[in-house]
Amino acid sequence: MKLLISFAIISVISLTYGNEKRAVTFSFSTFYANHMVLQRGPRGAYVWGHSPKHGDKIDLYLDDQHSGSITVDSHGIWQGVIHNPGGNHGYILTASSSLGNITLKDVWFGDVWLCSGQSNMHFLVGDLANATEEISDTSRHQDIRLFKAKEHLSTTPLTEFTRTNLRERWLLPKAATVKYFSAVCWLFGKYLSSHVSYPIGLIESDWGGTPIEAWSSPDALQKCTSTQQHLSPSPVTSRSNNVLWNGMIHPFLKSTIYGALWYQGEANYGNAFDYACRFPAMIDDWRSKFHAASLQTVDAMFPFGFVQLAPNRNTSEIGTFPLVRWAQTANHGRVPNNRLKNVFMAVALDLPDYASPRGTIHPRLKHDVAARLVLGALAVAYNRSGIDYQGPYPSSYTLHRHSNTLTIEYDNGRSPIDVRNTNGFQICCSTSHKVCYAYAGDNGWTNAPIKSHDTSSITLDSSKCNISHHSIGGLRYEWGESPCAFKKCAIYGASNYLPSPPFIIPRLF
Repeated sequence: MKLLISFAIISVISLTYGNEKRAVTFSFSTFYANHMVLQRGPRGAYVWGHSPKHGDKIDLYLDDQHSGSITVDSHGIWQGVIHNPGGNHGYILTASSSLGNITLKDVWFGDVWLCSGQSNMHFLVGDLANATEEISDTSRHQDIRLFKAKEHLSTTPLTEFTRTNLRERWLLPKAATVKYFSAVCWLFGKYLSSHVSYPIGLIESDWGGTPIEAWSSPDALQKCTSTQQHLSPSPVTSRSNNVLWNGMIHPFLKSTIYGALWYQGEANYGNAFDYACRFPAMIDDWRSKFHAASLQTVDAMFPFGFVQLAPNRNTSEIGTFPLVRWAQTANHGRVPNNRLKNVFMAVALDLPDYASPRGTIHPRLKHDVAARLVLGALAVAYNRSGIDYQGPYPSSYTLHRHSNTLTIEYDNGRSPIDVRNTNGFQICCSTSHKVCYAYAGDNGWTNAPIKSHDTSSITLDSSKCNISHHSIGGLRYEWGESPCAFKKCAIYGASNYLPSPPFIIPRLF
C-alpha cells in the first residue's frame, strides 16, 4: 500500500539547543531514530528535520517506495505528516536530498505514550520488589520501544533535545536498559501490549522531587492566578516555575503521541488546594500545545492518565495527602468528570510499602498501579466496551434519624461491592448546622463504622454524632495519609477488585 503523506510549511522563529552549538546538517530531528515507534493514527505522525540548504528538494521513501517530495523552508526545516501504510512490520524510512541520503531502520507504527512526573514515575524497574523476575522477562516484549530523556531544566522553551540531553533513543527492551527505565511506564506498556496488535512506544521524561509548577507553561500557571502563587526558588532549580516544561516537555511538542501518563503530587503537599486548579490547567495546556505544534496530529483531547497518591508514612495522621488526592480529581472524587474529560486514574491509597528501601513514599509494588492504569486506558483511551475500570463510588445517602444511621448506596446499585473492613468512614458533627469542609482537619470529625451492608450499600453507625442534638455536616472516606493496610481499605468492587477512591462530601445530611 502506498504511504500517504501530507505536508505543510510552519513558520519557525528559532531553534534552541541550550548552550550546545552544533553545525546544521541534513538530518532527522533528534527525536527520530532506528527502532522507533511512530504514531499509527488516526491523524498520522509528524516527522521533521534540518538541512543547511534552503529550498532544497527532499524525496521520502518507505521501503524503497517513493512517497512524496517536500522543500526545505527558509529556516532550514523540513517537515510533514506521514500516515500508517497498514503493514505489520518495521519500515526503512529514507529522506534523500542533493546532500545525500539519511535513513531510519526498523521504524514501526503503533501507539506512543509519554510518561512524566516526579520520583514515583522515575522509580526504576530495577527497584521493584520482583526486579529480577521482571528484568528476565524483557526479551518477550520486543513490541515495546523505549525513549528516555535526561533530567534537564531550561529557562527558555527548547524546540528539540540535544544528543547530550537524551539517555536512550528508541531502544529495544533488554535487561540492561529496562532495569533503568520507569517501572510504572514499562509495566503499563507491557500490560497494554497484550491487548493490542501493534507496537507500543514509551517515552520517559521525569524528575524526582519536582512540583507541578515546574512542568507547567507560563500560560498554564496564569490560569490559576486566583490561587496562592508558587514562588520560584532563586537561583533556578528543578523546582522553579516552567523549567521542566521548557526543558523536558516542550521538546516533545512536535512528536505525535497518543496519550500521556502522570505520577506526581507529592511535592505539592504544601499547597494542595492550588493543585485542584493547577492540574487541570496543565492538562488543558499540554493538550492545546501538543495539538498545535504537531500539525494537529496529536488529538486536542488526547487521553491523560494519572496515579492518585499512594500512602506514605505508617501513621494514623491525616496530613495533606488526602487533600492532594481530592485535588487530583479537580475536587470531584473520580474521573473522568466535567472538568477532567478523557482522563483516567489509578487509585493507589491501598498500596502501602512501609519496608521500601527507597523510603515509604516510594512503594515498590508498581504492578497494581500499572494494571489499574491499563484498565482505565482501555475504557477511556481506547473506548473498549465492557471494561469495569472504576472502584465503587457513592450515588445516594439516606439519614435514618430514628436509628442514628446513615446509608450509602454505590453506583445506583448497579455493581456489587466487597466490604473488607468496617473502618474508614468519618462524619462531622455540627452543632451550628454548618457544613464541614476539607480543611476542617479533625475538628468535629468522628469515626462512623460500618454497621451493616448488602451487595450495593452500607449503613454507618452515626450515633457518636447524636443527631437528635447535632447535624451531620460532612462525610469523608479513607481520609488519611496512609488510611489502610495493603488492599484492606473498606470498600472494593466485588467483580473488579478495585478500591473505592477517597472522597469528602461537605454537606448537611
